[in-house]
Amino acid sequence: MDLRYSESEESFRSGLREWLAEVLAKLPPKPSHLDWPGRRAYDTTWQRMLFDAGYAGIDWPVEGGGRGASPVEQLIYLEELERAHAPYVGVNFVGLLHAGPTVIVEGTPEQRARFLPPILRGDEVWCQGFSEPGAGSDLASLRTRAERDGDEYVVTGQKIWTSHAEVADFCELLVRTGPEDSRHRGITWLILPMDRPGIDFRPLRTIAGSTEFGELFLDGVRVPVANRLGDENDGWRVTMTTLSFERGTAFVGEVLQSMELLRGLRAIAQSTGAWDEASVRRRVGHLGAELDALWALARRNVSQAARTGVPGIGGSVYKLALSELRQRIADLGMDLAGSAGLVFGDIPGARNGPVGNLEIVSTWVHSFSRTIAAGTSQIQRNIIAERILGLPKG
Repeated sequence: MDLRYSESEESFRSGLREWLAEVLAKLPPKPSHLDWPGRRAYDTTWQRMLFDAGYAGIDWPVEGGGRGASPVEQLIYLEELERAHAPYVGVNFVGLLHAGPTVIVEGTPEQRARFLPPILRGDEVWCQGFSEPGAGSDLASLRTRAERDGDEYVVTGQKIWTSHAEVADFCELLVRTGPEDSRHRGITWLILPMDRPGIDFRPLRTIAGSTEFGELFLDGVRVPVANRLGDENDGWRVTMTTLSFERGTAFVGEVLQSMELLRGLRAIAQSTGAWDEASVRRRVGHLGAELDALWALARRNVSQAARTGVPGIGGSVYKLALSELRQRIADLGMDLAGSAGLVFGDIPGARNGPVGNLEIVSTWVHSFSRTIAAGTSQIQRNIIAERILGLPKG
């Protein structure tokens, strides 16, 4: 990519920056992380503001209802939102970053017309029903069963790690429609309405005290055949499209967040005297260099998505590197926090820069999940070895 910005791109940046300065001051206070109705209202309000201003689905094609922005404009958009500390996509990250793009690529015209506009407006929230207690990293071993009955599938089984299911309207759901031992060949991708009888959601409390994950129990839940994405038993191919978005472009903003966090940690080190230690300066320098490399890879992934419609398997390299890098940044934060890192919250007098104690500890606690969520590091290494390097399967 040519990173010398054109006049039109600089104009886009200027307009976005002015709009953010105007509207962010109008946002209400962010609700507690335990207030799920409040979080949904806050996040969908922000999404509607983006939609009304023409910034919703910045990277979606125009035919999918998005802005059809160029790769450079997409990156400018992310840079400016992070610079202004604008809200994250929040509870509808599945709809905006995974399900919506998959519907654009794999959905029928009727499915695109039905499901894409409500996602962009913030009217409908999605969750993900992929993993199961016995099918996490080995997703092809899933056992949730769907039997066809006329114009409906009857679904029975259990899902786990269903992010934000407590406030979701729809779920991207993987089910087995082939024989029990069909593995990849017998999976189907369904759009599950979350208000159907037979659905039981039970929240799971994480080490951070939040309940964004949960277990989903499905007992004879009826899903219209019209809600199937792709052909029956072709769901594994559709899933690879979904995962390419999840691992390829959905995490791009996190590189920018990590850069902002590292700048804050550097400010803390400088204000506390820790910066005098060569080892601290070396760690910050190495982490910064890795972030620069990841940002270059992010630009490559976004460019590839713009050319082909999907990010490609290079997203596994990106996801693997980012998840492990976030853990090292979190470790640096805890080392700088010292004894204050024992407290899960801000401490008077402990805020020495743009990063507070709560953010440092929260980042560290959440970092443990980074190498598990969206495909474990072991799985990413297998994908890289087999599909990029061409090595034989282990």
